[in-house]
Amino acid sequence: MNALALLGAIGIGLSLGLTGAGGSILTLPVLVYLAGIPPREAVGLSLLIVGIAAAVGAWQRARAGEVHLKAAGMFVLSGMVGAVLGAKLTPLLSPSTLMLSFASLMVVVALRMLLAGKSAVQPAPECKPLRCLLAGGAVGVLTGFLGVGGGFLLMPALVKFAKLPLRTATGTSLAIIACNSAAGFVSHLDETPVPWLLAAVFSLIAAAGVLVGGKVASKLPESSLRKAFAIFVLMVAAIVFWQR
Repeated sequence: MNALALLGAIGIGLSLGLTGAGGSILTLPVLVYLAGIPPREAVGLSLLIVGIAAAVGAWQRARAGEVHLKAAGMFVLSGMVGAVLGAKLTPLLSPSTLMLSFASLMVVVALRMLLAGKSAVQPAPECKPLRCLLAGGAVGVLTGFLGVGGGFLLMPALVKFAKLPLRTATGTSLAIIACNSAAGFVSHLDETPVPWLLAAVFSLIAAAGVLVGGKVASKLPESSLRKAFAIFVLMVAAIVFWQR
């Protein structure tokens, strides 16, 4: 593993810790372009790495009272089912198509982050079962299909559909990502071999980054973090398109 790949692992963890999202959308390109992992093998591996890092971050946030258990349960229940279904779609695409689909999604997400206005004052949390189950299922399908934890969709979904304050949405997002990623990873186990040593190193580094990012997040403006991250995502997407 080269130094750039290790830096990428740190970036994955920091992004998850700072925003409750983003690390997952960076993991696949890092594994493919910096660690030299084939795209189809990288999908399952990315789910393992993101799942472990997110679980560590969720534990940190839960200790601070920033995880909404009801919303997490609703999104996990439908999200894990969606992740299993989404994983069945991955072999239907060629490696090139898979990466192009991923890059296109990155552009859409980054633009939404850049164009998003300031968050309004949130009402009391309200996670209605049908609304939260449907939203969680949709995110879960994407998790299994593209090998992403779905945090970039979970954050706005939790704020919109579960009415969670931003900080609580961040912690809850990490808990859901951990569970969805676990379901997606198990579904990919019989497709390609898992490089366990690489997975362990990446996971440990990313988990450390999550803890550091969570500490730093409380001291930095959330809007500035999201804008900077959105620009970075656009840069990564441009590199993926260029490589194709």
